[in-house]
Amino acid sequence: MKKWIIGLLAVLAIGAGGFWLSLDKDTRSVLANMPTDRNVLFWSVDERDAAFRALDAIPVLSEARVIEAGDTVYPLPKGDPIDLDFDVDAYMENQRTSGLVIIHDGKVVMEKYGLDFGPEGKWTSFSVAKSLTSTMVGAAVKDGAIKSLDDKVSAYIKGLEGSAYDDVTIRQLLTMTSGVRWNEDYTDPKSDVALFNEHKAEDGLDATVSYMRKLPREAPAGEKWVYKTGETNLIGVLVSEATGKPLAEYLSEKVWKPFGMEQDATWLLGSTGHEISGCCIQASTRDFGRFGLFILGGAIADGNRVVPDDWLPAATTKQADIGAPGRGYGYQWWTNDDGSFAAQGIFGQGIFIDPARKLVIASNSNWPTATDYDGVGAERERFYKAVQQALTPAPEPIAAN
Repeated sequence: MKKWIIGLLAVLAIGAGGFWLSLDKDTRSVLANMPTDRNVLFWSVDERDAAFRALDAIPVLSEARVIEAGDTVYPLPKGDPIDLDFDVDAYMENQRTSGLVIIHDGKVVMEKYGLDFGPEGKWTSFSVAKSLTSTMVGAAVKDGAIKSLDDKVSAYIKGLEGSAYDDVTIRQLLTMTSGVRWNEDYTDPKSDVALFNEHKAEDGLDATVSYMRKLPREAPAGEKWVYKTGETNLIGVLVSEATGKPLAEYLSEKVWKPFGMEQDATWLLGSTGHEISGCCIQASTRDFGRFGLFILGGAIADGNRVVPDDWLPAATTKQADIGAPGRGYGYQWWTNDDGSFAAQGIFGQGIFIDPARKLVIASNSNWPTATDYDGVGAERERFYKAVQQALTPAPEPIAAN
């Protein structure tokens, strides 16, 4: 009997070893550094380093839906390397950057990787996904699935009737000016942003809808800007309800396939099966760069404009005052008065677009903290400006007589 047990244990050990070896290195890294809970805001740096590249590989963290790529890949030819007056290696180390791709005039002028990551890997987007989600609203308007941005949100989303969102338009949801109270403090475990994804939904309702419908109003709709990830999740539900398609499928149909993304991506799902649309697209840094090129080119894929003609001029310029000089908020894009704009996610994810310079910068990172506006956040802004300056140098000062 004892020999039989020892033999069985040996077989199980060999089988487990074979299973381990069959996994790719990123999945093995996640399993070796498995977070002790599902709340990414409070994971350790090592846990995030491992998980950010493979969140879709571990079902216990979240299920995911595939964003299918097509058969044709949008080319990213190499251009002449950009000459920067900036220590890029030190910058990447300080930012804890996993991927950095700079594209100028359709050509890659810099591509660098860190944290044992590479061009074949996929990194999670966090709130960069917000800008992709809002673009799908534009697509739904173009398709006629959404009649007007001035329609009430509750006309499209089951369960919001009678809530504070009865007074909120789609446009106000896009610009985060709903006036509904929300706490986006990433350091507070009791904040709305820390709690809402774990909310147990009422029967028949999406988890986000179930949580958001109970929030009180703090200001008249349209008068106050407050950043609210939960409202982008509502936008995703709205698009799915209006189009009758899962958000990942709609993004694949409208952009991922026809524009020519290189790899399938994935979108993490909430507990009731909707994409977590304020977050959580897993894609390569190059494909995030391609999305930037898609927007830079007027949101045209396979010869067809995906959004209405007037969509991007409104979406990527200031629609809401955020209280920061020179900056604003559009339709889920951060805007700058110089005409540039960006998709941004916590822990250092970003797509920066400067139409005047035909510039796209896609980067993925794992900052030491979720946000740090005065530290690594300010450093990233300085880096963007250094790239802009390298492409269009400032005029020489006029010498005094």
